[in-house]
Amino acid sequence: MRSPSPSRFLFFAALLLCVLAAPRVAWASIKLCMKDGSYQMVTSYEVQGDRVRYFSVERSDWEEIPTSLVDFEATKRAQDEAKATEKKRLEEAKQIDQERFYKPPDQGLEVAPGLRLPGDDGIFTVDGRRVVRLVQSSGELVTDKKRTAMVLAVPLPVVKARSLVILEGAKAPIRLNDPSPVFYVQSPDGLGAKLELVHLKPGKESRVVEDVETSRGKNSKATEGRTMVSLERKQVAPNIYTLKPLDPLEAGEYALGEVVEDKLSLDVWDFGYEKWEVVK
Repeated sequence: MRSPSPSRFLFFAALLLCVLAAPRVAWASIKLCMKDGSYQMVTSYEVQGDRVRYFSVERSDWEEIPTSLVDFEATKRAQDEAKATEKKRLEEAKQIDQERFYKPPDQGLEVAPGLRLPGDDGIFTVDGRRVVRLVQSSGELVTDKKRTAMVLAVPLPVVKARSLVILEGAKAPIRLNDPSPVFYVQSPDGLGAKLELVHLKPGKESRVVEDVETSRGKNSKATEGRTMVSLERKQVAPNIYTLKPLDPLEAGEYALGEVVEDKLSLDVWDFGYEKWEVVK
């Protein structure tokens, strides 16, 4: 374990001294309550017969008053409340100190030396020395207007209606540099067993996820065309699957999507792969 740096140790020591200094001032002051509702702030007091002798904080001197004027029960309650307040302040100070200097380790699966998955669900991959969380994007179903016009013009079911599922933007925000990434799917409902990897078609302002062609008539069927990438799939822990392309990826745009009965969900996890050139 690496020892703390001198500067960090000095900062911690100074912070601790400041925290501990405040309670000492409060503990040195006692609220000596009177029966008329007033009180004296004292550092200490003692009962001597029918007199109460105390050291006044305000006047820095010893004074005496008759015991008949002092409300001892209220004085004890005030002391108990002051101690409880200081105890709470100490606990809050310790909590702040822990949040400042201590970060609990991730308790998830170790995916690389010193790198672990977070505890929550999601799709993750390792890129260099970082764990990357893929972000879910929503695809949009758009209609090919020219093909629709042809369908309406032809009375027989010769021409099929065509739609495209697209993602906005020419590139995904998440860029990876590994041609053979391993994806970790952490989900309690077995999402990792249903995900497939799709190679998207590039566009100027969007990316095409798949083509959808629908025949006309009562028994119309939709045919979805997409470029699939073969995956190696393994369950490595309860609720955790790994997905890895069988072959290195080509540079381009990709998305992981849930496929059920050959239907691809419109909500996908997209990313781009591009080889970064190292300038020597």
